[in-house]
Amino acid sequence: MTQDATSLAGRSLMQVGLTCRDLERAKSFYRDVLGLPFLFEVSGMLFFQLEGTRLMVGLEHTKGQPIGGSILYFNAPDIHAVGLALEAKGVKFEGLAHTLQRTATHELMLRPFYDPDGNALALMGMVPIG
Repeated sequence: MTQDATSLAGRSLMQVGLTCRDLERAKSFYRDVLGLPFLFEVSGMLFFQLEGTRLMVGLEHTKGQPIGGSILYFNAPDIHAVGLALEAKGVKFEGLAHTLQRTATHELMLRPFYDPDGNALALMGMVPIG
């Protein structure tokens, strides 16, 4: 499919960026706790691969820079199992997974948490009923 040079319609999101205060702590959290494949580190930035999107976690540009402002939602139709696995690795969730929407066959469930710098993250998935 040919891209329309006058619009962003139909284009994929290549990369999402977050800010952190401690690069080594962020690397350990995203690589070791969340299990994201680590790609490389350059100039105060870490790069991880997600399906179809790259995550960049970089050091704050100025000391005391606000952290957060966006929420990353990880696709988790197995939200209960992955939640238990992440809790075993020390992730502190804001509570149990809760239902946002229900269809005849699935529930859209959400379970929010934060990285060590306060960036908002969440597990979200269409979980089969039954």
